[in-house]
Amino acid sequence: MTAAGPSPPSAAERDGPALRYGTAAGRWVLAATALGSGMAFLDGTVVNVALPSIGRELSAGFSGLQWTLDAYLLTLGSLLLLGGSLGDLYGRRRLFVTGLVGFTVASGLCGAAPSIGTLIAARAVQGVGAALLIPSSLALVSSLFHPDDRGRAIGAWSGLSGVSTAVGPFLGGWLVDAVSWRLVFLLNLPLAAVAIAIAVRHVPETRDARAGRRPDVAGAVTGALGLGGVVFALIEGPAAAGASRS
Repeated sequence: MTAAGPSPPSAAERDGPALRYGTAAGRWVLAATALGSGMAFLDGTVVNVALPSIGRELSAGFSGLQWTLDAYLLTLGSLLLLGGSLGDLYGRRRLFVTGLVGFTVASGLCGAAPSIGTLIAARAVQGVGAALLIPSSLALVSSLFHPDDRGRAIGAWSGLSGVSTAVGPFLGGWLVDAVSWRLVFLLNLPLAAVAIAIAVRHVPETRDARAGRRPDVAGAVTGALGLGGVVFALIEGPAAAGASRS
């Protein structure tokens, strides 16, 4: 991505934000961005109720289930700022779609995971995809809508995306009881396909002409490793202490 460099600005980038709230074009942008970010928020909560089923089927211990939750949150939280800066530099729609593709592939791997280790690794990749798509989705809404309508558009994006966080435990519980915990992840595949199709067809590209030319990748990776070390100590430390006492 860095070697190719940013592409020339599009017409939407040159002319500035023009979409109006309530128009067809504005609704397409809100639909794509809210659906994409909503899936990422959903996967932060929906897995909680599936943990007992995951533990039984994959013979996972307590630390493995903790990693199933925290691997996603760790990469998401560590790389969120980097994802935003990459979108400003290389194009928000490009990073949004890229994040959706990575998130979707990882969701498929989660749904097909044969072991707890595979599931944890796929969850970490899910978090990387979410770290790309979440800041890009909000940046698209902020940059594409007319200043007079920007507040309402961001409010709609926030409300629609936030609904998924609230319904996550209920949806997850129903899917686990009715079918399987794997459907919690596989459900993302058709939803992401819809979001990608809308984004490619109906969402203009934008970027920040004032963005720096060199995102702080090294700083983001260092921060992720440092935070990962803390999480590792909190999860694995008690297990190691218990083993040493026995």
